[in-house]
Amino acid sequence: MDSEPPSSPQVVEDGGEEDEEELSGGEEADLRSSSGRGSLLTRRGITLRVLLKDGLVEPGDGVLAIHYLGKNFVGDLLTDGKIRWVETGQIFNSPSAWATHCKRLVNPAKKSGCGWASVRYRGQKLVQYKTTWLHKYQPSADMSLVSEEDDDEDEEEGKTAVHADEKNKNSKPGLHDIMVSRRSDRERIPVRYCTLGTRDAARDSHTLVELSAFSAINRFQPFNVAVSSNVLLLMDFHCHLTTSEVVGYLGGRWDTNTQLLTILRAFPCRTRLADKDSASAVEEEICQNLFMRGLSLVGWYHSHPRGPALPSLQDIDSQMDHQLRLQGSNNGFQPCLGIICGPYYHGNQGVASTITPFWVVPPPEQRSNDYGIPVAVEVTYVQDNFLTSDVLNEMMLLVDFYRAAPDLVQFSQYWCPDTTMMDKIKGSLSCHAPKDQAYSQILEHVYSQLNNLP
Repeated sequence: MDSEPPSSPQVVEDGGEEDEEELSGGEEADLRSSSGRGSLLTRRGITLRVLLKDGLVEPGDGVLAIHYLGKNFVGDLLTDGKIRWVETGQIFNSPSAWATHCKRLVNPAKKSGCGWASVRYRGQKLVQYKTTWLHKYQPSADMSLVSEEDDDEDEEEGKTAVHADEKNKNSKPGLHDIMVSRRSDRERIPVRYCTLGTRDAARDSHTLVELSAFSAINRFQPFNVAVSSNVLLLMDFHCHLTTSEVVGYLGGRWDTNTQLLTILRAFPCRTRLADKDSASAVEEEICQNLFMRGLSLVGWYHSHPRGPALPSLQDIDSQMDHQLRLQGSNNGFQPCLGIICGPYYHGNQGVASTITPFWVVPPPEQRSNDYGIPVAVEVTYVQDNFLTSDVLNEMMLLVDFYRAAPDLVQFSQYWCPDTTMMDKIKGSLSCHAPKDQAYSQILEHVYSQLNNLP
């Protein structure tokens, strides 16, 4: 769910080194009247207000978007040429101001936003509208004035893609393999697996796919799964805290005699997407925690904050990779479970998150170029006796981690007309309550910390 814009939206003016200059109406009129008669507009002189006045773009809700390192940001174009970020209601004076702000959320080292090359209007880069304006009103203008940002951005994202490919080929599985590029879950319509056919490079890797049943593919579920209620509680809590996608590991044990996979502990990844240094440290800490508790890595979870808790094509490939890697070199079977949590999808029943355990069956050998088949996994949920200090401590660490995050959910706002975000998270977590009813008093301390967040 999108958080409601604040009554007095924050106006963000700092767009980094490449922020466009904002011109007054008179200055734009002067530039407009002189254009085409030898007085050329500079690159920075062409603003969204200019494009709006000349009819190249129109104001509208959700018409602007940024895709950066797998993350999606959506904005409204206002009548005065400013941009309102849908996620928070913040107002930005220019494309670069918005792009810089969003990119720093994903990559804190990012210095500037390359706004006109990064922001898309109805799917097309704004720099192309700038080029169209120059062709129309200043046909003699040097097109390099508008292309340099585009080249920089394409080069940057190209290097990132190459680096990611090389990492997947040469590195052992790790946090970066899980935290691959993703986009917003809104308005993604799931498709049936049978409609996919052979792999197609042109197909959107973020397409959601409905789960099949093992019986539908003439298979039996090859293992049993038991999940601790504390695992679900911590995972659901983590997924509720932010409007961005989150990721975590699952620790447990695999019994080859009974073919039972028991999931005993969730390990949230307290790091931002693309923060490589931090991700490596978090991964190492989780590996140590698994070892100290005598647990094995048995799966992973991630959230689809506002979309259906169904795997994307990218999730299917990631899950297949993890299954093969956990199997090891001795070809012994060990399952790896994937779980998707959808906390804020309005298709959910009531306030409870949708939690979807899934596994991937490889395609038939004669159709090796097909996608893996995502199947629903039947799980037994085991109610813990009490809320452990480990889980409570992890919850407080998550609160501290997201304390100053711009994508933190505002729990005083409303999920629906008669339910606040705080009511929603409490209601959802109550579905994973331990037997000891004292847990509710213990969690009130956590909830009070959420209420006190800025």
